[in-house]
Amino acid sequence: MAGEPQADCLFCKIVEGTIPATVVRETETTVAFRDINPQAPTHVLVIPKVHYPDAASLAAAEPGVAADILREAAQVAADEKIDDHGYRIVFNTGSGAGQTVWHAHAHVLGGRGLQWPPG
Repeated sequence: MAGEPQADCLFCKIVEGTIPATVVRETETTVAFRDINPQAPTHVLVIPKVHYPDAASLAAAEPGVAADILREAAQVAADEKIDDHGYRIVFNTGSGAGQTVWHAHAHVLGGRGLQWPPG
């Protein structure tokens, strides 16, 4: 069921603490942790504690939690001291966009120049 933890979801297991992660922030609704395959000097994932497969389904079902992810992404950028120089928040939605874990999440990237267009 949407919103419920999924037994086969890597990020649900991080939320419940059965898979370790380097957590940098945690709130009532979100967890932020370092990406294990960083694409920039700062690469932190911000995930909701509730399970939705992608950003679109999360935003449709729980817009307040989607807003919490954006608020936490900004706080991660401030904590990591990349907010003054610029950072990127990325939601990959669907395999064609590079999504590999089917739990909504935002990538916070910074600490180097980020070119446009990406990819």
